[in-house]
Amino acid sequence: MKRVSLSSGLSHTALCILRRKRVWIFILIILAAAIAALIIFRRPAAEGVPLPTVIVEPVEVEDVNIYGEFVGRIRAQQFVEVRARVEGYLESMLFAEGTYINKGQTLFVIDPRVYRANVEKAKAQLNKARAVAQKAERDLERIRPLYEQNAASQLDYDNARAAAETAKADVVVAEAELTQAELTLGYTSVQSPISGYISERSADIGTLVGPGGKSLLATVVKSDTVRVDFSMTSLDYLKSKSRNVSFGQNDSLRSWDPYVTVTLADGSEYPHRGLVDFADPQVDPKTGTFSVRAEMPNPERALLPGQFTKVKLLMDIREDAIAVPSKAIEIEKGGAYIYVVRPDSVVERRFIETGPEFDNNFVVERGLAPGEYIVTEGYHKLKHGMKVAPTVVGTQLDAVSESETSES
Repeated sequence: MKRVSLSSGLSHTALCILRRKRVWIFILIILAAAIAALIIFRRPAAEGVPLPTVIVEPVEVEDVNIYGEFVGRIRAQQFVEVRARVEGYLESMLFAEGTYINKGQTLFVIDPRVYRANVEKAKAQLNKARAVAQKAERDLERIRPLYEQNAASQLDYDNARAAAETAKADVVVAEAELTQAELTLGYTSVQSPISGYISERSADIGTLVGPGGKSLLATVVKSDTVRVDFSMTSLDYLKSKSRNVSFGQNDSLRSWDPYVTVTLADGSEYPHRGLVDFADPQVDPKTGTFSVRAEMPNPERALLPGQFTKVKLLMDIREDAIAVPSKAIEIEKGGAYIYVVRPDSVVERRFIETGPEFDNNFVVERGLAPGEYIVTEGYHKLKHGMKVAPTVVGTQLDAVSESETSES
């Protein structure tokens, strides 16, 4: 009887220990689950993949000025060489070198004594011819009535009439010789043919000048208005013709005129503009270019004849044109592409046809419409159909904000 009670007591004790272990295991499991739930509950929610941010600009229309740049040369409106027309020793100079002179102003005096003597001689010859002509006329008047009365022969009358006519011709010759002598005497006083600035003298006082000596005395330059000469290519000509622009010709249907601006030696832009007034009608076969000329005011003489300058020519005005920054265009062998942001913030890689380039911008002939948004920065990380976070100068677009709100 004692053995039975002992074994049952041991079994009851083991059973109690086993139950306690199960309770503790259950408590630990509940505690671990609570801790895990607490960790999961307090852990921040995982963020989604951020959208790539790009800078966009709206597509707008504007009037675009298309310019061409060329190398030009300044030329005086008039450049006249003052030369001695008669031979003689240079007697005096009546101007200050490099100053402004007026038209008709006396510049040089050539020794006039020989030519003055020729004038006096021509005057004497004229007086003599007139005296002979008067005597011949009186002789003819005396013999005419005698001839009519048959008191003088036909020969006498013919001789008298021939002598009178010869004397009249000698008077005309003498008058012409006097005029020529006076003109030659006038050439000894060398005058300026135009108004302008005169160069330094090319001959010293006492030098023998004229056709038999040194004829060039100085040069006079009229530079209050200058001409700008430059050359354009055949391609430029074709482009201008495609836009119905003819350089050097007036067009009443055109609201603008092709004007030029030039650059000064210090790199600044000359304040005055010039208008194109001439274009050569043929192309030089040696260079493949044709000459173009523009006239430009030069009141302060800032432009000197002979100097080279950079010419900027207004070649066309595109009205209501679409222009985009050059940095937004992706150039490939197949053409030019640009990324357009649709209203749902999805980018579209679109082919465009580009036109002239100006000021780091391109005119877009086809492929874009006003009001669309294009990617100007960050398009290198984009692919067609990708969703983006577009920003316009730091301001996020409404379409993107709405889409992000709906996602959250």
